[in-house]
Amino acid sequence: MSAPSTGPDLRPAALDDTALDELHRLEQRLGTPVVAYESTSPYAELSDEQLAEIQRTESALGVRLLAYRQA
Repeated sequence: MSAPSTGPDLRPAALDDTALDELHRLEQRLGTPVVAYESTSPYAELSDEQLAEIQRTESALGVRLLAYRQA
């Protein structure tokens, strides 16, 4: 099975200069690039039990799974 051609509908956040400075400081502390996205997400909100089930399935299959909100 091939990978999907498009990703989730995530949009980069519009940050002011103060927020950008804070993001750059975080990147320096972490030693890696960080991308800020809008706070809305296409991903489903899962209970602890649902998340654990996803994690068990990820482990069993050796993949990463994403759960999306229903439209």
